[in-house]
Amino acid sequence: MGKCAFCDYIEDNSIDEDEMYRINSETLQLVTGEFKALDVINSGSVFELDKRTLEEIKRAVEEKGIELLYFESYYAYRKRLGEMREYFGIPIIFKRGIETFDDEFRNKVLNKGIHIDNISDVSDYFDSICLLVGVKGQKKESISRDIDILMKNFKYGCVNIFNDNSTPVKADRELIKWFDRKYGDMLRGMDNVDYLARNTDFGVGEL
Repeated sequence: MGKCAFCDYIEDNSIDEDEMYRINSETLQLVTGEFKALDVINSGSVFELDKRTLEEIKRAVEEKGIELLYFESYYAYRKRLGEMREYFGIPIIFKRGIETFDDEFRNKVLNKGIHIDNISDVSDYFDSICLLVGVKGQKKESISRDIDILMKNFKYGCVNIFNDNSTPVKADRELIKWFDRKYGDMLRGMDNVDYLARNTDFGVGEL
C-alpha cells in the first residue's frame, strides 16, 4: 500500500517476519480477557499480519474468552472481511480510516488512494470509520459533512484531531479550536465514538 501523506507510522514497517512475530507474540501474552474484547491495532490491515500472528490472536481469543474483536482493514480488502469472521468465529468490528468523505482532499492532499462513489461503498462493509480533523486546507463545511455522514451511516466512529508530526502536512490550530467548540462536548459524551485530541490517546505510539 502507498504512504499516506500525513502519517509517519509507516516508518516502523519491517519485512522481517520473525521479528514482527516476536514482538506481536510478546504483546499478545499481555492480553488478560478482562473486558472480553480485544482491539488489534497495527496501523494498517489485519490482512497484512503474518500467519503466525493471526494464530496467536486466535489462541488469545480462545484461551482468554474473548467475545469481540476489533480489527483495522484497508478499503481494498473490504470484500474479504468474511474470511476473518469465519477464521475467528466471533463477532468482529472492522475499522477503516477514511479521514474525510471529501474525495479530492482525501486523495490529492492526504494521498489515501481511496476513491468512493457512494457512502454505501464504505458503510456496507465497515462498522466503524476514522475521521481526521484539523489539517491545513480542510474546510469547515467538509468537516461538518463528515461528522453528519458518520452519525447517520455508521454504528461506531473515531474522530482524530491531527497533530503535527515528521510529515510536511501541518495542523490548523484555529480550525481545531472551532471544531472543539462546535463538536467537542457532543463527541466526548458519546459511547460509540472515540474523540482523540492527541494521537496517543489510545495509548498507542507513546515511548
